[in-house]
Amino acid sequence: MNDESQNIEYKRSWSDEYLKWVCGFANAQGGKIFIGIDDDKTIYGLTDSHRQMEDIPNKIVAFLGIVVDVNLHKKDGKEYLELIVSPSNVPISYKGIFYYRSGATKQELKGAALQQFILKKMGRSWDEIVCEGAKLEHIDDEAVAYFVRKGIKAGRLPDSAADDSTETILRNLDLMDDDGGLRNAAILLFGKRPSKFFTCIEFKIGRFHNDVDLRNQDIISGNIIQMADKVMEILDSKYLIRPIHYEGLQRIEPLEIPEDALREIIFNAIIHKEYPGYSTQMRVYNDMIWLWNSGGLPDGITFEQFMGAHSSCPRNRLIARAFYLAGFIESWGRGIGKIKDEFVANGLEAPVYKEEMGGMSVYITRRKGLFGENGPVNDPVNGPVNEGVNDGVKITGNKNIATDDDHINDHVNDTVNDGVNDGVNDGVNDGVKWTRNELRILDEMVHNNDITYIELQTKLKISEPTVRRAIKRLRINMMIVREGSDKSGHWYVTEKGKEML
Repeated sequence: MNDESQNIEYKRSWSDEYLKWVCGFANAQGGKIFIGIDDDKTIYGLTDSHRQMEDIPNKIVAFLGIVVDVNLHKKDGKEYLELIVSPSNVPISYKGIFYYRSGATKQELKGAALQQFILKKMGRSWDEIVCEGAKLEHIDDEAVAYFVRKGIKAGRLPDSAADDSTETILRNLDLMDDDGGLRNAAILLFGKRPSKFFTCIEFKIGRFHNDVDLRNQDIISGNIIQMADKVMEILDSKYLIRPIHYEGLQRIEPLEIPEDALREIIFNAIIHKEYPGYSTQMRVYNDMIWLWNSGGLPDGITFEQFMGAHSSCPRNRLIARAFYLAGFIESWGRGIGKIKDEFVANGLEAPVYKEEMGGMSVYITRRKGLFGENGPVNDPVNGPVNEGVNDGVKITGNKNIATDDDHINDHVNDTVNDGVNDGVNDGVNDGVKWTRNELRILDEMVHNNDITYIELQTKLKISEPTVRRAIKRLRINMMIVREGSDKSGHWYVTEKGKEML
C-alpha cells in the first residue's frame, strides 16, 4: 500500500468533510481515498462498509456532480473502502468553493489562482477574456500602427494592412469578440493606459552595487508591444556599457551584451509573464543581471525540455501571436537555443535559467573587465562605484517610481515574500501601505534623530534585518533622509514622512 502522497489519502472513518478531498482530487490529477485506514496505514476496518458503499457515492453525486468508483476490500478480517477519483475536465466545487489537491494538502482556490484554474479547465488563457469597461477609445492608434509597421517589415503582415482601421486590425488578431468587446490582450498590447485596467504590469529596472545598495531605478509602463524598445533604450543609455574598440580606423561600440539576444530575453519575459502577477523585475549589478517574471513553466513542459528544443506553448496565446506577427519572436520554441548561441559566439557565458519564486529567472553574466578597481570603466550613469550606503540615491524616469515597494528594493528571495507579508501595494505614493514596524521607527526618529540601529532593535524588540529593511523602504520612498555620515550624522524625517504619522 502506497504512502500518503499527491494522489493518495488515508482516513480512519468517513466524514462528509472529506467531500472536500474528493473535490480536490477531481480538480487536480485524480487520486484515491482509503476509508478505514489510518495515516500510518494501520487497517482499523469499518463496521458498516456496505451501507457506506451506497451512501458515499450518493453524497458525492449530490454535492459534487461526479461519479467515483467505490471498491470494498478485506484484509486480516477487516473491511475498508477504496474511493477512486478520476480527474475532471470541468471545474468542480463543493458548496461553491473550489478545492485543489497540491502535494499532500488540500488547497482552497481564491482570487487569481481560482481564475487561472477555471480558465485552464475551460481550455482558455487569461488574455482571451473580455476586459470589462474597455472600449476602442482606450486603444492607442499609434501603438497599433507601430505593430503594423513592424509586421510588414518582417514580412508577416501584408502591405495592405497599413490601410486597415484599428478595429479591423484588432478583429483580425482576434482581440475583439463578436459583440465588439475588447479582450485583455488588446488592452495590454495596445492600450493607452493599461494600468487603468490591470495592476503590476510594469517592467522595473534597478541598478545595484549590492543587494541593499540601490543606486537608481526606472519603471517602464504603458502598452507591452512597445515595452521592449523602451527597456532596451533605457538599458543602453543608463545601465549598460558600450566598450570602445577599433577595427582598423573604424570605431566600434557594441553593447556589452548581444543586443538581439538581450531583446529576445526581454520579449520572453513580457510575453510569458503571468498576467495578472507581480511586475517584471531586472536588477543590474557590476558582474551580472537578474531578470524575473511571474509565472512558471507551461504545464507538460519539464525544465530539461524547456532548455532544449520544444514545441511552442505560450501562456498568453493572443499576446504571443501578436509578437510573432510583429516579427519579434519565432513560433517554434527555438528562442532559448538562439540566445545561448549568440552569447557563446560573442565570448560570453550562456544565460542561466531557473524556475523560482513562482516565476522564471534569467541570470546574465556581464562581460569581464568592464569594472576596474576604481569603478566602472565606462558606466554612463553611476561613475565610480563607492563602497557603503549611498545616501544620495539617484532616481530617474517616472516621478512615482520611488513608491513601488520591496519587489525592486529587496534581495531576490525577499522580492515576492515582502510584497505579500508587508501588505505593500504597487502604485503611487498614496497607495503605499506601511507596516507597523516602519511607522514605529518613523515615530522614534521624529523624537530622537540620533537613534541608532541597535537602539531601535532594543527599544522596539525587533530584529536587525527587520530594522534595516524598514529603514531602506523609508529612505527609498523619501520618508527619511540620512544627513551626514553613518557615524556622526542624524536622521531627518521629511514632511512626507511626518504626514504618515
